[in-house]
Formats: sequence, C-alpha cells, structure tokens
Amino acid sequence: MEPRKDGPFPYTAAINRPPLTWPGGARIAVWIVPNIEFFPLDARLPGPSNERPTGNEPVPMVREWSQRDYGNRVGIFRIIDLFARYNIRATVALNSDVCDMRPQLIEILKKLKWEIMGHNERNTVRLSQIPIEDEAGLIKRTLDKIEAATGTRPIGWLSAGSYETWNTLEHLIDNGVRYVCDWPNDDLPYRMNIGGREIISVPYTADVNDVDVYMRQKQGGPDFERMIKDQFDTLYREGGKVMAISLHPFITGLPNRIGAVERALSYIRSVPNVWFATGSEIIEWYLKQPGQP
Repeated sequence: MEPRKDGPFPYTAAINRPPLTWPGGARIAVWIVPNIEFFPLDARLPGPSNERPTGNEPVPMVREWSQRDYGNRVGIFRIIDLFARYNIRATVALNSDVCDMRPQLIEILKKLKWEIMGHNERNTVRLSQIPIEDEAGLIKRTLDKIEAATGTRPIGWLSAGSYETWNTLEHLIDNGVRYVCDWPNDDLPYRMNIGGREIISVPYTADVNDVDVYMRQKQGGPDFERMIKDQFDTLYREGGKVMAISLHPFITGLPNRIGAVERALSYIRSVPNVWFATGSEIIEWYLKQPGQP
C-alpha cells in the first residue's frame, strides 16, 4: 500500500460494532501464541532487557544466545506439558529457520497438531531492516520452508517484532496469508482492504506478553499472572471479545515463571463459556457473522 496517515481500514468505534458471538455461546475467545524462534550464534542479539543491538557488541554473545536456546531445549517442553494438562491447542509463531536448525521441534509440533503461522526466517532480522526489494522473497521463503517441513502452508503471520513495511500486507496476501497479528489496536478481528484485496487483523497483544512484562517492564511472575487474570475478567465481562496471550519459551519456560501462567490458566479454565481457539478458527467464525467490519 502507499504511505498514508491512517491504517488500511475504516475507523470503527468499539461502541458501534455489532456484538460478536462465539461457538456454544462462549463469552470470549482465548488464543495463546508461543513464539518459537531461532537466534543465530554468529549474530548480534538483543540484551537481557530486549533492547536492540547497537552494532558494537562482540560475537559470539554466549549469555544472550544461551538464554534463548534454553527455550528450544527446555522451556518449550514445559509449555507443551502445561497446555496438555489444560487441553489447549496453541497457535505457534514460528521462525522458519527452526525447520532447519531444530527439526525435532517441528516433528513434535506436527504431532501436537498446533496451528503454525509465519514469523520471519529468524528473529534477529526485521522486515523493516532489509532492502525493500528483498522483503517479498523473505516472506515467500519463510512460508515455503514451513510448508515443506510441516505439510501445511501457514495462513497466519506475525512479523518479527511486529515490524512491517508499507508493502508487507500485499506480500502476505500474494502468498496466501489470510490473517495478520501485527496490529494490536482492537479486541475484535477486522478486515483490512489492501488494493481491493482482503486480509484479517486478529487481536494480538503487546501487553499480556511475557517479553513486555519481564524484559521491558521489569515485573515478576505475580504481576504477569495478575495481568492475565485482569485482562480476562474485563473482556469476559464485556463479552464477544478476543484475548491473546503471547509467550516465549525462553522466558515463560523458566522454572521460576511457568507457575504464573499455570495459575492464570487454572483460573480461566474454572470459568464457564470460554472458547480456547486458534487464529484460523477465530477468523473462520468471525467471517460467518454478518455486519462485522
């Protein structure tokens, strides 16, 4: 799309939107997004507070890399075990480099039947940091690699860092992507019009996100647990909304942090009329309902 002052969608006030219903009379759709990522050892990585590298850091950054590798070696399996106990099917945001570098994880994800969406090739490169002529190829390679490894082409996308360019949405549509999670500006899905073609924005979260809570805000497990519960309580009371929970195995998968999410999920599971869904399930149900923007 051409550069513009507003988003590629009409402004719609929340008070003027028709109510959205969920399967079985559920009052809320909850989707959980573990980000399974790859960080190369021979690249500069974000520090513990998740600031971007300055370019002056020495390589290899052993501590920072090892912290992230812990997520793929250990942390993800705590999350898998937790979700199994609460009968939750997640939607994974997957760096396609994982397909080559951690193929064992891909086989596990296939057995779990979790949904997978594209999340760039690796987490050290943002779409906004590469030459504009390279973006289309990066997106296509990401989706092609995941399809070849899993047997299913992703129809969802979360950009690394949620950084897009003016051309990202067009490239996603060109590659069969139907929903995108980079725009945390609503509690409901909505349609984006990109040159007469459509892609759906699904509510993601910059707040109920372990990176933001632990790394940027410097808060602890009890704070994250409280935030998940408070977010849930408000959206459940309002009804017809989508709640996202964003997790990273190298953060939430630590033994001192997994309990915060477990207690929050136990609380949510104790409440009736909650629909745990995947990204594609949310958009399919949303598109069936008339009058939605």
